[in-house]
Amino acid sequence: MKMLFSAAALMLAAVLPLGSAQAASVDRNATLNIAYGNRPGTLDPYLTTNNATSDVDRHIFETLFTINAKFEPVPELVQSYTLSDDRKTYTLVLREGIHFHDGQLLTADDVVASMNRWLAVSTQGKANLPGVQFTRVDDKIVRFTLPAPSLITLNVLADVKNIAAIMPARIINEANGSKKPVTELIGTGPYKLAEFKPGDYLHLTRYDQYQSRSEPASGLSGQKKADVKDIWFRYITDESTRLAGAMTGEYDLVFQLPKDNIETLSRAPDLSLFQPQSGGSLITYLFNKHQGPFANLKLRQAFNLALDVHQTLLAGYSDPRFFKEDPSLGFPEQVDWYSEAGKPYWNQRKLDEARELVKASGYKGEEVVIIATKEYAELYNLAIVAQQVLKQIGVKSRLDVYDWPTVLQRRQDPKNFDLCALEFSMRQVLHQYPFLDSRAKFPGLSNSPEIDAVLDEIKQAASLQAAKPLVDKLNELSWQYLPVIVLGRTTPDAVAIKNNVKGYQDLIGPILWNVSVTAP
Repeated sequence: MKMLFSAAALMLAAVLPLGSAQAASVDRNATLNIAYGNRPGTLDPYLTTNNATSDVDRHIFETLFTINAKFEPVPELVQSYTLSDDRKTYTLVLREGIHFHDGQLLTADDVVASMNRWLAVSTQGKANLPGVQFTRVDDKIVRFTLPAPSLITLNVLADVKNIAAIMPARIINEANGSKKPVTELIGTGPYKLAEFKPGDYLHLTRYDQYQSRSEPASGLSGQKKADVKDIWFRYITDESTRLAGAMTGEYDLVFQLPKDNIETLSRAPDLSLFQPQSGGSLITYLFNKHQGPFANLKLRQAFNLALDVHQTLLAGYSDPRFFKEDPSLGFPEQVDWYSEAGKPYWNQRKLDEARELVKASGYKGEEVVIIATKEYAELYNLAIVAQQVLKQIGVKSRLDVYDWPTVLQRRQDPKNFDLCALEFSMRQVLHQYPFLDSRAKFPGLSNSPEIDAVLDEIKQAASLQAAKPLVDKLNELSWQYLPVIVLGRTTPDAVAIKNNVKGYQDLIGPILWNVSVTAP
């Protein structure tokens, strides 16, 4: 017997309280001006996991499934679905009457084209759903079959960073033909793209024909209301300029706040500081394991041996309030995915042993290329520390500094870098971190058959409880192979919000629908 899942049954019944007084005074023609510190390298959601892209794209595009406030995958463009008895075949019934921003009606053909491209080019698709193809049953029904049952299928389809956005088939077909990013950003979300001037601004405007789900808002799921007419992302890379704009009220929301000015901002009379309750990011050093000095495991191990985690994080993030030292790939609140199995390999601070391991690696004085940007001050500081540590163990290095889009571009080619400090936003399951699975072909190019095998074993486990020993094994293997070095995790960044802006929420990024601006 097949299992039937309705959208309503899977929704969390949590309501975002807006209040009758607020609702009565909402300015429906309001503009939301946002100071945002980082510029997107591309807006194609299939090609990047970068926050600067996903923070915008989640308002333009929708997916088959999304996540609620409990990080559970729930239907978005899907009305209902069935799962076969062998847990391998999903049949999805699409919602009726959904239109893209160009007026075209959403059909199964659009879903099939979108998902097949996403499966082919995204790190998530390549790593976690290999061999899957979506097929059309009729205009409103699509089907896909997995090679083997997987615990994480819906989590992957609901990924919030490598977004499996549904687009019109014509746009997908054009992109497939050119093998380049999509040329138009057209989705089914509450906002549509009005204008994008790279490096300067991005303008979203309300999509008046948007058809919302009826369930209560919860996380990224449920009811979405575009109560603000226009949203402007102003790309302000200078921290002091963003700070000044927050203090003067020039901007309604300010992201990437200077951490040493948080106390000052908290006392500003016309501002509130919003602190997300969950989330944050893994803080890592990513190696190029494909070629160059760090293709040698012993050299990666030597760098790891030499690190003083506390001092490194303090240099990067200034204050222990803004980071947590932790070796796990998972977050503590993710009970099923948290493990301390890697702790013996973490924060060892053994400089002499590290120098000996450098010698044993056969290192011959090659220059390590570290790429960084000053647009992410914390990551730039971590890059400086990396250079100092490498010098201490007798390894030459060079720091190449670019703007952020250039860093992203250069990181795509292993010939361009050896080491990079990166943050990876909290994900629902460990498989969504693209640096683990060799099949993801994420820059740095992991190649560990042992890690790939454990990832597959976890997916095929009967339950998360049964998979727990495998999660421990995965953490230990990661520290032995070192696709990245996990230093710890950030605490979620505060956002400065003007007092007349109501309803702001955050779930691994900003949620700007259901946000309103009260009239004077």
